[in-house]
Amino acid sequence: MRKFRILGLETSCDETSVALLDVGARGEPIRLVKHAVSSQIEIHAKYGGVVPEVAARTHVAEVVALLTSVLGSRPLGAFDAIAVTRGPGLATALRVGIQAAQTLAWLTGKPIVGVNHLEGHLASAWLLPENRRRWTFPALALLVSGGHTELVLMRDFCRYEVVGSTRDDAAGEAFDKSAKLMGLGYPGGPAISRLALKGRDDAYKLPRPMLHDPSLDMSFSGLKTAIRQVVEKGSFQKNDLSASIEAAIVDVLIAKTIRAAKKTRVKTVLLVGGVSANARLRSDLERAVRTQLKGVTFLKTPVKFSTDNAAMIAAAGAWRLLRGESHDWKKIDADPELAL
Repeated sequence: MRKFRILGLETSCDETSVALLDVGARGEPIRLVKHAVSSQIEIHAKYGGVVPEVAARTHVAEVVALLTSVLGSRPLGAFDAIAVTRGPGLATALRVGIQAAQTLAWLTGKPIVGVNHLEGHLASAWLLPENRRRWTFPALALLVSGGHTELVLMRDFCRYEVVGSTRDDAAGEAFDKSAKLMGLGYPGGPAISRLALKGRDDAYKLPRPMLHDPSLDMSFSGLKTAIRQVVEKGSFQKNDLSASIEAAIVDVLIAKTIRAAKKTRVKTVLLVGGVSANARLRSDLERAVRTQLKGVTFLKTPVKFSTDNAAMIAAAGAWRLLRGESHDWKKIDADPELAL
């Protein structure tokens, strides 16, 4: 397949994003031509979390504005293919992006592919040229976000096996719920990370659920319960509790990742997803891979591509298109529970 330009659309939750990505014949992103993201964090902060109907209504206006900005004066001739998130995510939000993509596919007759949002996160690490040069299969990805915490074995592009996952709360969800208990507002992860910089991570003895369980699965609900008990006693120190929470979550994520990497004998470990922006997780996991996994390469998503964005959707769409996959635009629909 010759070099082509792919349009990516992402509206799975509370970010609206549109991107144009130039892709080479071998699937390498040559250049991110344009990339726009509009966040709804300020809108949902007053509700303490994302409100699906509010998110969908906001996406309607934002996707039109971003498409107009990104595609310019020749919108129908600006791309060769379309990639759009079809799940997982909020059904009403997903359908805004899907309907926009369907309209463009109908008007232009260009190929369209519905992308798994989680595969998009895997592809986010591929956007960095340095990562592409060092990427070797098999690879193990720690995919950690607000709604998902999974250990994904990648045998090749588009060939995945989930070898471990959380049995209850995702790590990002644990951060957000803990922050809410502490009165820190939404989103909770960044707030806890900022306070943690000034705190002692051993100040509170918090559990590391399933840390020594031989499986590769994780659990964070017990940690949330322990944090509630600390808060309900009153007179807690926010910096120290934040540092203790961050340490507990990161310790579990790293232990499970290292165990999974040894079990699957991978050559590369990837860190992707919204929570991958956490500075402690990035540095501690890199150190653990370097010291405990001889000969294994550690690659992380650039922070600017860690949260939901259309560049990663375009990259994942390119992987699919290069395999000869495409969809009938009339049959693409949202799948809120879509799995890898």
